[in-house]
Amino acid sequence: MRDVTNRPVLDDIRRAPKVLLHDHLDGGLRPETIVDLARQTGYDALPTTDPVRLRTWFAEASDSGSLERYLETFDHTVGVMQTAEALTRVAYECAEDLAKDGVVYAEVRYAPEQHTRKGLTLNEVVEAVLRGFAEGGRDHGIRVGTLLTAMRHQARSMEIAELAVRYRDEGVVGFDIAGAEAGYPPTRHLDAFEYLQRENAHFTIHAGEAFGLPSIWQAIQWCGADRLGHGVRIIDDIAEREGESPRLGRLAAYVRDKRTPLEMCPSSNVQTGAAKSIAEHPIGLLRRLYFRVTVNTDNRLMSGTTLSEEFAKLVEAFGYDWDDLQWFTVNAMKSAFLGFDERLELINGVIKPGFAQLKWRSHP
Repeated sequence: MRDVTNRPVLDDIRRAPKVLLHDHLDGGLRPETIVDLARQTGYDALPTTDPVRLRTWFAEASDSGSLERYLETFDHTVGVMQTAEALTRVAYECAEDLAKDGVVYAEVRYAPEQHTRKGLTLNEVVEAVLRGFAEGGRDHGIRVGTLLTAMRHQARSMEIAELAVRYRDEGVVGFDIAGAEAGYPPTRHLDAFEYLQRENAHFTIHAGEAFGLPSIWQAIQWCGADRLGHGVRIIDDIAEREGESPRLGRLAAYVRDKRTPLEMCPSSNVQTGAAKSIAEHPIGLLRRLYFRVTVNTDNRLMSGTTLSEEFAKLVEAFGYDWDDLQWFTVNAMKSAFLGFDERLELINGVIKPGFAQLKWRSHP
């Protein structure tokens, strides 16, 4: 029986040393910054230049159930991220916001090819973002690695993969592909994944969010993904019958046996229809079955969320305690695209002591 009186509350969760693996740079801007950058860069397509109303517009557009309206939100954030100064500022503020939420290590992803409309080269885009994260990390005590994303409906994945390898000693920790899953299987980018494997580089693949098991199977068995972005549809390979233990199909069993990390984003999954509600999110069953589950934000602006708030929603829905939150956090740190020694140092030197202190405080 779980101790309800010891349930973590949001203020304390914010103090916990957390790890974030799935967060989009263009999905986490401050509304005030969007307005500022629009004015500075001449971007004139915003629905409103009032930051408060703009925050509301983003929330309503993201919750509308319309994919078109949801995608339109990114038109505006990407639209103001077309100069080196803008990219550095957004990255710096991202590091600051995550640190304020108690995140000690984060991997933030973005697609360099989306930020070249005003003449920036791919190298200039990457360097501007790395500069912002380096400065933000130093000033606010957080370590941020970046993932370079290729868009799965475009044909630049090899170019972006080479870019990730070129900058891997400067702060780029891995590669990703994102965009519509249906009709754009990860195997279209097989040459990029094979190149990354030859270069001993890390990569994750958005899979099993909008599309089902074939997307997950291809990402792992054809492309060799280290992690799965979302992966919620692995639930389709788990049979639950009343009175019986859940039965895992071959793919689900393989994912669990191999400890393939699942980058779960509860609020975002509800918005996009990948889950009906937080309470019905597959994360509950997957945690019970000890899959390598991690908790993430996806798009903090669009989902109006933080990592602490994602944890608080899971506490409310599933009755999780400090041990559960630490389990998710250690899972994430184990799965990070960071050197083994550095991961171990953060787990044993920062995460476990931080959670131990919070657990001790909550037991008067």
